[in-house]
Amino acid sequence: MRLLVSLLTVGFVGAAQLSGAQTPVQETDPCGGYKWDVSAERALFATSPKAVAAGRDRASAAPVSANQLFTVTLHPLSEVSFPVTPGRTAPSGSFAGLVALTVPAAGKYRISVDVPLWIDVTGGAVLAPVLDYEGIHECSTPRKVVVFDLHGGTVWTLELSAADRAAIRLAVTAVK
Repeated sequence: MRLLVSLLTVGFVGAAQLSGAQTPVQETDPCGGYKWDVSAERALFATSPKAVAAGRDRASAAPVSANQLFTVTLHPLSEVSFPVTPGRTAPSGSFAGLVALTVPAAGKYRISVDVPLWIDVTGGAVLAPVLDYEGIHECSTPRKVVVFDLHGGTVWTLELSAADRAAIRLAVTAVK
């Protein structure tokens, strides 16, 4: 009986292949499930990063720019003074920091990181609203992508918090 079932299975698979039917292929790319095209972000995460130390307050926020990968060294949460209270309470013992971003033109921008952490953006006394976000737990190139609508020429402060490590990779890209 097992032989008959095996022969029928082989015959069915062979017939399906001959007829051009597609058999499902298991996804092998852990970063292949994003709802957006993240090829620009993935290309940046394949480059050598520029190292910067995050600031402990807005005045010491390290500058970052769009279309470049950065390794950002964070500080213990207790050492960081946020200009605006983050949108999520970070656990004690986590890492945080601030970086300054000026985008060349108004538009939607993606901020991508390689680890789970909280990203807020402020251009003054309020947090910029998040337009969309997505994360894939099995991926680190990038792990999380958050979309904001930003005005050009404004110095934006990126508040990074709730990281479980002191060094993260970060990239900013324009949504096309």
